[in-house]
Amino acid sequence: MTTGKGRVPGQLMSVEVASEYIRSGRVMCIAGDERALRKLPRGRWIGGTICYFISADGGVTSQDEVFVDLLPADCGEPKLRFYDVSTISKLCIDGPDNGFSLVVMPAFAPIHLQFAQHAPNYEDMYMKPLVGWVAGVHMSELGTLTPKAVFGPTGEFSELNAVAIHVPLPETRSASVAIVNLFQPGEGAVIRFPRSGFNASDVLIDNQPHNLARYLSESGINIQLPLVADYCGAHINVAIRAADAQKGEVDFYGPVFEGVDYRFANPVSSYADAFREMAPKEAVPAAFSCNCILNYLYGNLEGHSTGTLYGPVTFGEIAYQLVNQTLVYLRVD
Repeated sequence: MTTGKGRVPGQLMSVEVASEYIRSGRVMCIAGDERALRKLPRGRWIGGTICYFISADGGVTSQDEVFVDLLPADCGEPKLRFYDVSTISKLCIDGPDNGFSLVVMPAFAPIHLQFAQHAPNYEDMYMKPLVGWVAGVHMSELGTLTPKAVFGPTGEFSELNAVAIHVPLPETRSASVAIVNLFQPGEGAVIRFPRSGFNASDVLIDNQPHNLARYLSESGINIQLPLVADYCGAHINVAIRAADAQKGEVDFYGPVFEGVDYRFANPVSSYADAFREMAPKEAVPAAFSCNCILNYLYGNLEGHSTGTLYGPVTFGEIAYQLVNQTLVYLRVD
């Protein structure tokens, strides 16, 4: 694996090979099953738990290998830091004036919820490139194992705190964050929420009061499709985690926001084909990318190529703020 302008994308590799990179002093972000990550030596890396990946061979589920993204070899001295709920708002302030920050946080932890709801209002947000992902577990181990972020310098695993690398770049280089969103808002009803949050019951549907869970049941809406909102020309998804018509409650993987118009997305016939079509065609590979677990599961991506963007499959993606059912990538030019 090389870096700089001739670098290749991040790679899925054995614990033994990843350990060699760590011992060489390279700075990196590593994704893997908790049991695999615990075999790695301490060093200049951050990471998180997950066992789903998009590799050069397509979607892969592996609890033995880890996915390694080496950071640019010509970067300045990076800062590796822990953040808790009281300090996460300083994440962007701590970022370099020229460079980028990469953050990993555990799913369903208070810091995940705090970031999801309040990140758009953090100081310096959107002024400095911020990318990252939300750690998870194998779907069969939900409720048994907890997602964790990992701080490589100490070997600490945390189910509560986030980890980040702030990476300065030379003046001749710059970083930018981009997303690939397969979903476009459909022509269906406009849904508005009376309050922001990760769940909802009574809403306005085409300006008429209705219970959202019962509306979904009565209308036969495919809840594998996300709600989509237009944020100044960018389509941002909110994925549905569960809908209970009897209780009249809907839970989301990310927050909905009061006063924003949402519509359910149009269906996508083939996720793999759509990702290949929309993936960037630049000769220089992305410095980092991640894709959503819902795209992986709903789009049956295991064993299928999605183009040139490789990385962990995550429980949430970060392109400045938290996004869902989206592919996120970082370019370093």
